[in-house]
Amino acid sequence: MPSFRDPYWGTQTKLAVGGQVFDLSVAGEGEPILLLHGFPQSRASWTGVAPSLAAAGYRVIAPDQRGYSPGARPVGPDNYRIDALVEDVLGLLDVLGLPSVHFVGHDWGATVSWFIAARHPERVRSLTAASVPHLAAFGRALATDADQQERSAYFGLFRSGKAERVMLEDDARRLRAWFPPAVPRHLVEHYLEAARRPGVFTAQLNYYRAMTRDFAKLGPVGVPATYLWGDRDLALRRAGAELCGEYVTGDYRFVELSGVGHWIPEVAPEALVSETLARIASPGSTTRASAATSLDSDHSAK
Repeated sequence: MPSFRDPYWGTQTKLAVGGQVFDLSVAGEGEPILLLHGFPQSRASWTGVAPSLAAAGYRVIAPDQRGYSPGARPVGPDNYRIDALVEDVLGLLDVLGLPSVHFVGHDWGATVSWFIAARHPERVRSLTAASVPHLAAFGRALATDADQQERSAYFGLFRSGKAERVMLEDDARRLRAWFPPAVPRHLVEHYLEAARRPGVFTAQLNYYRAMTRDFAKLGPVGVPATYLWGDRDLALRRAGAELCGEYVTGDYRFVELSGVGHWIPEVAPEALVSETLARIASPGSTTRASAATSLDSDHSAK
């Protein structure tokens, strides 16, 4: 397992795609699984997940996405629209010679995965999404649910020009507070160290600044899908989680994790691994179960 100083796992490599260069971690052999991280994390967030998937007989691939890889950090919000994020991932698969993979995504990685599953289902063998539901479900909740509206108020800050100062001042005190004690401290420090480098946090925030109302118009997903949601997630509330299945026409499983918050890859890696393997093995996935996990409260302040 990675040491305190090295949060990465597997073999480290770089791939050039469409004029950008992405950093990746790769481990194992077998059917391919692509792991897409969230905000403000990195491929290091899969430390507790990837080695187990590789040991189970899969080839695990995890890139640092646009804005997170130093060689893929264009300037300006327009360069972080969802179409660009999707094309990055499809380009990576093309360079790797992979017509399709099993997708596992968390937070913004889940968002990108939902879009690919809806628009490019031929590239998706199965989908396991953590925390973020289908974007039409989230959009509906955001439009109708007061709790979700309150929890998403931070969008306004993130889309403003003062977010960098507010979140990073005083040794990134407010950003640090997002991570509960259950998230390993060395990972938190790794994320914060990256965010404090020139231009990095702005690139990460550009995901939010490039969002449009069209997210809520995403079409249905027909690929086999599992959605994991922690009932202590302070950013993504129950309304959207329970609506998710209405936008999946393929084989679908909703897994509620009791006592778990937003940071599922770091806090509940065993549950995420178990559900990913169950999804891959289930009828409806293109190739070859579990109970909800109860853990200490993950007091995400997202």
